[in-house]
Parts: sequence; structure tokens; C-alpha cells
Amino acid sequence: MSQDNVREIQISVRNLVEFILRSGDMTSSKAKADPEAMQMGSRMHRRIQKRMGDNYDAEIPLSITVPVSFDDMDFSLTIEGRADGIIYNDKAEEDISLSKLDDTGDEAPEVFIDEIKGVFRELSHISEPVGVHRAQAMCYAYIYAVKFNHKRIGIRLTYCNLETEQLKYFEEAFSIEELSQWFDRLVNEYIKWAAWQLKWVEKRNLQIKALDFPFDYRPGQKELVTGVYKTILRRKKLFIEAPTGVGKTISTVFPSVKAMGEGLVEKIFYLTAKTIARTVAEDTFKLLGEKGARLKVISLTAKEKLCVLDKPSCNPADCPRAKGHYDRINDAVFDLLTAQNDISRELIEEHAAKHCVCPYEMSLDVSLWADVIICDYNYVFDPVVALKRYFSADKPNEYVFLIDEAHNLVDRGREMYSAVLYKDDFLEVKHFVKDSRPKLTKLIDKCNNDLLKLKRACDEFEVLDNVDDFYMHLLSLMTEYDLLMQEGIGTEGEEEILKLYLDIRHFISIYEIHDDRYTIFTDYEEDRFRLKLQCMDPSKNLLNRMEKGRSSILFSATLLPIQYYMEQLGGKKDEDYAVYAPSSFPVENRLIMIANDVSTRYSRRNTREYQKICSYIKNFTEAKVGNYMVFFPSYQLLQAVASIAADQLEGLVIQSSSMTEAERESFLEQFVDEPASSRIGFCVMGGIFSEGIDLRNDRLIGAVIVGTGLPMVCNERELFRGYYDEKCNAGFEYSYLYPGINKVLQSGGRVIRTKDDKGAILLLDDRFTQQQYYSLFPREWFPNVVVNLSGMKKVLEEFWKEK
Repeated sequence: MSQDNVREIQISVRNLVEFILRSGDMTSSKAKADPEAMQMGSRMHRRIQKRMGDNYDAEIPLSITVPVSFDDMDFSLTIEGRADGIIYNDKAEEDISLSKLDDTGDEAPEVFIDEIKGVFRELSHISEPVGVHRAQAMCYAYIYAVKFNHKRIGIRLTYCNLETEQLKYFEEAFSIEELSQWFDRLVNEYIKWAAWQLKWVEKRNLQIKALDFPFDYRPGQKELVTGVYKTILRRKKLFIEAPTGVGKTISTVFPSVKAMGEGLVEKIFYLTAKTIARTVAEDTFKLLGEKGARLKVISLTAKEKLCVLDKPSCNPADCPRAKGHYDRINDAVFDLLTAQNDISRELIEEHAAKHCVCPYEMSLDVSLWADVIICDYNYVFDPVVALKRYFSADKPNEYVFLIDEAHNLVDRGREMYSAVLYKDDFLEVKHFVKDSRPKLTKLIDKCNNDLLKLKRACDEFEVLDNVDDFYMHLLSLMTEYDLLMQEGIGTEGEEEILKLYLDIRHFISIYEIHDDRYTIFTDYEEDRFRLKLQCMDPSKNLLNRMEKGRSSILFSATLLPIQYYMEQLGGKKDEDYAVYAPSSFPVENRLIMIANDVSTRYSRRNTREYQKICSYIKNFTEAKVGNYMVFFPSYQLLQAVASIAADQLEGLVIQSSSMTEAERESFLEQFVDEPASSRIGFCVMGGIFSEGIDLRNDRLIGAVIVGTGLPMVCNERELFRGYYDEKCNAGFEYSYLYPGINKVLQSGGRVIRTKDDKGAILLLDDRFTQQQYYSLFPREWFPNVVVNLSGMKKVLEEFWKEK
């Protein structure tokens, strides 16, 4: 949905029919078994279209604008989309069969609208078209008939089995009067929503236009705000390296909101990888609301946290809210929107209970009408869980993606666009279905045998050119598997059966798009044999999703080297922008020291070196009473040093490997303002305490970073090294150095959080004195001081001395 200054509301044909015509129960199996396999069906669409003759036009854009008068408002409603095909029956060598159309004796229509759907199901099990598919075709038929003055027009639903490529048709003809009456009823159902949207947008935009920046600008901040606005205006991407304290959240949110007020932006997606970043975003939008710009902001919460059951089970037999959910959900959403200005988790839960609907699904539906969606990266980028309601249209929407802590998106992107299958999962599912599903069992056996052959050829790690035969067998399996999902599992092992089904679907979809940016390999993960499609370079996939919007702003305190992140995150070298926001903190408030007589290289890891590390930590923390964190590259090294430090350091607390949320909070609560004695926390680089925590003032005055953060050498890392050596002769940098330095910079960023903070950072590894490493330091880490154990004490005394 979008709107502009001429009081127009736009909606796609697909979104309109799916929104208005949905009904019935919510079931986990049917919800997961989408009757149209969108991604996998796209290629099939093109193949079917190419087979058609001269009487067939493919991918025809169609739209209609309907004048509306409602509730003292006049506006236009534009409904648009792209028909899969137009069949000109008068040009065909023989007419489309009319045996199933009607008994009126009318001649076959001159034109048919073709709607193509790719499915895994056996076509013999499809006895009638899916309602929303039929409705899409009817919408296009009406628009086409009105545009070209047809009194009668036909629709054809073409279902194609993705494995066998067999086709099944459902054909129907309508008079223009029949379609007109049906279309008017559909539109009338939607008008109240469109009118509400238009009223809200006009009210919201007036408030935004009166909004001023809520703070005095820090040095360089106004230029940053201007740069973000211009990037949105020009439909580009902007990569921002912004040190802590620059105010990057408000500097990206404010210009995005102002662009929304000018009609440039329809919706803002604020994307995060950590809960703490989401909280900061929520507080920022709340501040703008207090300044007069009230926006409808929703934070999407995981299903497990919103579910009214102890364990989510979206079936009527287990959850009363699933029964008839789709019959009530639209009323629930409209009730919330019209009764409340704000959108909160508590209000969603309250209205979901009132209307007896699923709060999680309701939150997704409410997001359609929100101005701002705060959510994890995966709601936009992950091909499995992304909000398809926003990204299924062919043309881009006026969305702005604000991507916080964007350095995290490299690894997250690689994983989201990778796929893996475990051999033992097939055997586990076979155990559950062997007595009731002989055909499914036989197909599972075939896939398992493929994996068994691959396993026998894999001693430890094996790179493959392709797995085409296995892919074809998976397609065969999915035809029968999909039938099970449509009928309902109804047997022991439902969770395992559903998981493998989703894993196979994801594997097939990734295999269909894999190219030279992927590597296929087999190996063993904790003795479990697996086949993996590893995305080596996520840039193309991330770019494809970003281009569904208007503009993307990617920002982080550790986006160095910027060229690497631009390349990996879909930046276009000659089109997109990159800026460095200078730190506003006084240089004299930060001390950076590099120890030149200690190392964490594997060849140097011994008791003597661990004792030296411990001595550095002891001397560093004894220079001033306060709170300190020590970051290690691994739990193994942390524990080795901790075993020595336990008798030498007072106030030591240690991060454990699987802390609950309550344990994390308890850990951080020990770092108090103005402590009477020192607190020293041992943590892991890249872990929960090295990024996203905000210990201001005296809650943290120093950090020791043990080692360069380089990832452990393993088969996958070496795979990346070889790939990027071949691609750009930078295998070590891309696979080890850049990820490692990013962890170092994130850990160091915990110390200075406000302009009044004062803190010291000690880097324990002589490699930091090498140009290859220190050239990746941010500007604010200069000047720095190279020290040894004996000379560090004097440097610290001078730094902490009262002035």
C-alpha cells in the first residue's frame, strides 16, 4: 500500500484478494505448505510462458483506478499487478475447451487471463482452484475487460507440478456484469481500510512537517542527517561508519521520518541483530512522538514469546484461537487501529484476546498499517521467514531500510542464503511415516541413498560440483511430502516431520538460485553427516531484497574497511555512498595501549604466556578502582587464563557459555556506578557482552582485548579463504582478518559511551603493532601507545591522574 499527495491509495491485486478474502482456520501444516511454491515456481512460469504460441502475451501489467467517496472523503483507489499471461482465443488454432464453463451456449470469450501456479502436490489431488488464485485471475479479467471493452472474458488457472511439469487447467468465463458486481463487492470491503489509511497519513504528515531535530547538533551530525535525507531522495544506499556517541540512531531515524512526511517514504523498516538495538530504536521513535510526531511503530516479537500456549501449536485441536482465526482477524486489526493511536505488545495481546485470534499473526497483520516496523534482519532478508506480504510485488515500494549494526549482516546474510540437510533427519522421519505412508517412505529412501553415497565418498570434508540427481529426487519427494502436509500430519513426530519438510523446501529454493557465489560441500557436524549449499558472497541476494525498497541506510560503529562491507552488503561502487562520522568525544578521554611483548598465536599458547596475560590484566585493573571487562577470542583461552587469575584477581566474574536472559542481566548488574572495589568480567569476543551493551559513566572504565579475534581455522573458513583468494587475492583478509578486527573494535567500543566517559583500552597481542592490523583501526583509535609490562604502569598513572 502506498499513498501520495493526490489522495490516492495503491494496492496490488494479490495483496487485496489475500487480505479481504482469507477465511477459516489457521493450521501449522497448511500454513507452512504454501499451495504456491513461489520461488521455485518462478522459473517454471517462464518456461510455460515460452512454450505458448503467438496467441499468448506474458507478464502483462494491468491497473485500474476507482474513484471513491466514503465518510466525507473523496480519493482514488488504484489496484495493480501483473497478469501471468493473456490468451487471445481468436488467434488460437483451436479454442480453449469450454466444457467446464457454463451451459449458456455463449461463444468462447476472445480473451482469457492465465494465472500460473507452481505446486509440489499431485495434480490429481487438486479438484478446484484455490480461492485466492481464482480471485486474482478474476481481478485481472475485470481490469482487462474494462480497459479493452470486452463484454465477456475468461480465466484459466494453470497448475504445474514442479517435479513432473505436468499441467492442469481450470477454466471459467464471465460476463462483464458478473465481474463488475464481484469486483465492486471486493473493493467495498477494502474501502474502509483505505479511508482510514488516508486519514492517518494526512494527520501524520502534518505532524512530521512541524518536527524539528530534538537535540543540539553535535559536530558533523547535521551533515550526517542531511546525507541520509539526500540518499533517500536519490534512491541510493548509504554506508555509515559512525563511532559510539555520534548519535547514529537519531541521525538516521529523523531524516527518514522527515522524508516520510514529504511523501517520499511509505514505510520505515528499522532492522537490528540485537535486542538492545531494538530498544534504542523504540526509545528514539518514542522521543519523536513526545516532540509531536506520533507514528504507528510496531516491534515484531518472536512467535514463542507471544504464543498463549507453553509451546506454539497452530492447530484448532491444540489452540482455540486457531479455529476460525482468519474469520476474525481483520475485525481485530481494525478495532486496534481505530481504538488506539499507539501500537504496543500489550495492546496487541489485549485485542488478540478480545477477538480470540493469534497475537503473533495479528502483530504481522497490524504491521501492514504501521509507519515503522522494528524487527530482526530475518523479517526482511531471510528467504524462509521474510514478510512476503511486503516483498512479493514485482515493482519496488517506497520503503526505507535502516540497518543497524550492519557489520553483522555479512555473516547473517551468508547463513540466511545457505541451506543444509542432515542425513539422519531423513531416517528419523522415515521411522515416523513408514507404516502409514509407503510411497513417501520409498522416496525418502531414495534421497537417503543419495546421501549415503555422498557420505561414503567423504572422509572429512568434500567439495562437490553439483548434486543435480539428489535435487531431482528431492523434487519427487516433495510431491508426496506436500500431500501429507495438505492432509495434515496427524502422527507421532509431527515436529520432526515439519522441520524436514521446511528444510527440504529451503534447500530446493536455494539450489535453484545457487551460482558461482556458492560452494557445495559435505562434512560432519558433531558426527552428523550433512550436505550444505554455502553462500560465499551474500551481496547479490541482499541487493535483490534491498531493491524491493527505495533506499537503504547501513550503519555501524565498526564498518571497517568500508570497501569490504560495501562489497559484501550489496553496495554499488559507482552509485552508492559511504561516509565517516567523526567522533565528538575528547581525545584525551580515551587511552589506547598496545602490548608488544605478548602474543595469543597458537604456537605461543602455554602457561608462561597465560601468566603474562594475567599479569597485564592485574596491572591494568589495579591502576584505578573501577569496572573492567576482558575479552578473549575463545572460551578455551578464557578458561585457561581464568584458572590462573582466580588466585590473583579480586572481583572476578566469568561469562558462561549458555547464559539465560536472567543470568545475563545479573552479570551486568554487578557493574555498578562508582564501585567501592573493582569488578573484572571475563567475556568472549563476539559474544553477548562484546556488542550491544551500554555501560555508561563509571559502569565500565576499561577493556582488555586478548588477541586479534581471528576465527579458528576450520574447513569452512579455509573454504572462504580459497574462494576469496581466487576472486580477489584477499582470502586471509576476508575470511580471518576483517571478521577478527571487527570483534576487536566492537569489544573496545564498550568503554566510551558518552562524551563524559573516560576509559582505557589495552590490546594484548604484538600483531596489533603490524601495519596489516593497525591500518584497520578507526580514526579515534589514534594516537595510541605501544607499551610493555614494565612501562604500562606509568602510562596509566598519567592517564588516570586528576586534572
